[in-house]
Amino acid sequence: MQPGSRPKVLHVVVAGDIGGAERFLVNLASRPELSGADHCLALMTPNPKLRAFFKDAGLRIRDRGLVRENPLAYLWRSYGPADISWLGQMLQEEKADILHAHTYGSHVLAARAALRHGLPLVRTEHGVRHYRDPTCALNRHWALRHTDRIVAVSAFVARTVGELAPHAREKIQAVPNGIDFTYFSRTPPLADGPFTLAAVCRLDPVKRLSLAIEAVARTPGVRLDIVGDGRERTMLEGLIREREVGPRVRFLGHLPDPRPAIAACDALINCTREEGLPLAVLEAAAMQRPAIAFHGGGIPEVVQDRRTGWLVKMDSIEDFAAAVAEACANRPQAAKFGLNARNWVESRFGIDGMCRGYAAVYEELIQEHRRGAVA
Repeated sequence: MQPGSRPKVLHVVVAGDIGGAERFLVNLASRPELSGADHCLALMTPNPKLRAFFKDAGLRIRDRGLVRENPLAYLWRSYGPADISWLGQMLQEEKADILHAHTYGSHVLAARAALRHGLPLVRTEHGVRHYRDPTCALNRHWALRHTDRIVAVSAFVARTVGELAPHAREKIQAVPNGIDFTYFSRTPPLADGPFTLAAVCRLDPVKRLSLAIEAVARTPGVRLDIVGDGRERTMLEGLIREREVGPRVRFLGHLPDPRPAIAACDALINCTREEGLPLAVLEAAAMQRPAIAFHGGGIPEVVQDRRTGWLVKMDSIEDFAAAVAEACANRPQAAKFGLNARNWVESRFGIDGMCRGYAAVYEELIQEHRRGAVA
């Protein structure tokens, strides 16, 4: 790294779906001036849509080509010789100064590469599910030990990782996800038409979209637009047929720009039990849309019950349905909650602050690496 130049960060991305972590990465890597670094992605994905998503965002990509995503592929990628050799070549060709790991599938591989090439490693924790899953425990402590910084996307994630991995507490810091408030601008809700909910997420079991469909089925007249792709679509389509709500539920697929779907809704619904800090809820709030969400994970850091949305405190279909019914029964109140939501996130979750947080992390790692090299 030349004096006065920005560090080069190589992001290790092992992923199949397009979700909040991938959208976060676009927000960060597309802003070199704010993040204090130049960025490149070492991408391993079986999904051509994800590859196109990053390319369309203008990110620089070093593509591993078509890969598989299953337990055996994970083991080979993490512990075998081929992918670490390829990643090492990318590090050398890109003249990277820092590795940045994202998603569970990148953790061990990135730690091995950082150790082999003597580079600092930061990893962003977008959630905590892999800490609670015993099948994800292989070499977890080793990877954490060889990670220099762990950046949590919310206070909940930082606290939970510290509780589940106490030996890594001194490495953890929270940098909340941020929103571009010019791009996701204030947008007054529609005054008429059916009350419409939007769910913006990948179609994965952890998102529990079946709860949203069941709640809509119990609330006559309410519509639901589902934005996203994933492996649960077939199951969800079957549930929609069983509940006979086909005319009221639409699949819009993955939208590179979710703003039209958010603008067309009255409220966002999020049913995940332990969300880290969902970008979709932040984006909807920025556009003056309240959220109906389960009272778990990092959601209470964004949603204030009956001020910026509705927190569902009991984990049941009936309680989600009751929150949906209350929201659609008082449209002016929902609009007021949306205004409150915009003001709340605007004061706490700006994208400039998020990028500056990562710029500080990168600078600290570079300085520590230099001191270590001198010593």
